[in-house]
Order: sequence, then C-alpha cells, then structure tokens
Amino acid sequence: MTKPILKVENLTTQFFTYAGVVQAVRGVSFEIYPGEAVGLVGESGCGKSVTGLSIMRLIPDPPGKIVSGSVYLDKENLLEFSEKKMRNVRGNEISMIFQDPMTSLNPVFSIGYQIMEMLLLHQKITKKQAKEKAIKLLNMVHIKSPEEVINRYPHQLSGGMRQRVMAAIAISCDPKIIIADEPTTSLDVTIQAQILNLLTDLKTKLNSSIVLITHNLAVVAGLCSRVLVMYAGLIMEEGTDMQIYNDPMHPYTWGLMKAVPKINEEEKERLMTIPGLPPDLLSPPEGCPFALRCDYAMKICFEKKPPFFEPKEGHKVACWLMDSRAPRVKRSM
Repeated sequence: MTKPILKVENLTTQFFTYAGVVQAVRGVSFEIYPGEAVGLVGESGCGKSVTGLSIMRLIPDPPGKIVSGSVYLDKENLLEFSEKKMRNVRGNEISMIFQDPMTSLNPVFSIGYQIMEMLLLHQKITKKQAKEKAIKLLNMVHIKSPEEVINRYPHQLSGGMRQRVMAAIAISCDPKIIIADEPTTSLDVTIQAQILNLLTDLKTKLNSSIVLITHNLAVVAGLCSRVLVMYAGLIMEEGTDMQIYNDPMHPYTWGLMKAVPKINEEEKERLMTIPGLPPDLLSPPEGCPFALRCDYAMKICFEKKPPFFEPKEGHKVACWLMDSRAPRVKRSM
C-alpha cells in the first residue's frame, strides 16, 4: 500500500490575543498521498489557511503558535525542525501559492529576480542557468513572451499573470507538495478556470501532490480526487470527490452543496445559505461546533464532540447522526 507523503496528526494552532486565546485549528488530522490532489474546503474563518501556514511553519509568532501535533513529511516531523532546516524545506520540498499574489510578490524586484532567487537558494546553479530556467518556468505556466515578462515588475502584470508567476515560483524546485491557498480569489471566472487547468496540468507533469484550499466546493470538482470539509477549526467530513459530491453525510456539507450555483436548473432559484454564524473560537462549544446551525441537532450534539464514524470505506463523518442509535433523517440537498 502506498505510504502518505504528508501526515498531519492532531495539529493544534492558537493565537494569543488581547481578547483571549483563539483556537484556530483544533486537533486536525489527515494524510496526503504522492501525486494526489486534495481539496480543503469550508467557509471563511474555519481554519483552512491557518492549517496550510502551520504545515509550512509560517504562523507569525507572536501572536500565533503551533501548540501541539505533528506534521510528517515522509518520516520527518517538520514541527521539530530548526528554522534553518525548515528554510531548506520551504520552496524546495513543499511550496505554497498564496491567496493574493500582489502582496506576496515583492513590488521592487522584477519577476525574473524573484523566480531566480528561489532557484539560487536551493539549487547549485549559476545566475545564467537560473535565468534560463526562469524563462522555462514562465513558459511552463503558459505566460506568453517569457523573455520580456521576466524583466517586468508585479504591478505591470494582470491578476491572472501574477498568479501564474506565483505558480512558477512554487514549482521552480520540483516540490513534492504544492499548497494552493485560494488561488482563484479575486479573479474573474475565465481566469479562474485557466488557473485551475494550470494546476491540473502541473500535477500531471510534475506528479506533485496538491492541497487546494478554497471556500468553493465547485472549484475543487475538476481537480481533486479527495475532499476534506472543515468547520470551526475541525475536519467535519472526509471522502473521495464522488462520496462528497454524490453522497455527502454531514449537515454542514449539505449546506455547502446547496450554496453551489447550478447551471442546469430549469427554474431560477435563490441560492441557499446556512442560517446563523460560526461559533466564537475564543470559547468554542464543548459539543459539535455546527450544532447551533443544524436542523437535526440532538441533545448530545451540544454536550459532546462527535467522533469520526466511517459509514463507507474512506468516507469519514464527525456527526452524531451516523450513530446507530440516532434517528434516520432525510438528507437535505
């Protein structure tokens, strides 16, 4: 059986603020296998980006801190690495495409300089070789006239081109894992599709594993073979793309699915929303964090956090409705 390339176990990340301790990620566990694309989805503020930054060891300290857990890359725990050793991992073995390329790219350096910087840091090559590879990388991410673009600055490029540059930097050292944090945010629909096609293309060419962080279930549909649904700092449901899209089992996932626009509906209907607000992570509830917004919540949902049930192989659900003693409910979709 194939072994996971990345194994996250009981990851807990907190932010120590003047108002109290924000429990952003609360014991998250999952595995990523070689060459697969996994979607990490959930509404804003659920802990998706903090999970990605925790894996990269980029949580600002203070106020943030990875309190407990482990992140194994192959057999080594990244949380035990020194900062110097971790710098050799970032960009080289695990890369990240950040949410906003305009703030992630340095405005005072050319595109070529910023790509070459990564290559010269991790590979024993000359500046001439780094420039040649930078041009090849821009060509790989489908940027026209890379010989010209390499001399431009971030403000001279469109949002879609800047995101492609971020992708070029991310793949420059052939990483084992690419974490793409909301890579299509603030882009129009056409450019979104191009960026997702680019990620699919890169996955095929490089055989890198991809973790796609997004709030939009529709975005992960064509790229990811497995989906993790996150809410209030916890994984609520995990399964293959077919299990999540065709047979979701958590009421939160039902709500997310109903919020996805459908182009084949005969009658125009308003998009559904999930009533209520996520819990305050300064003092998260003892039971299921979704209980206050759930139409099917039972007494135990408010008292005790549900364990993971596995009704089908590979399909895990943290919901008391999966318990054999729970009443049978009709799925709301």
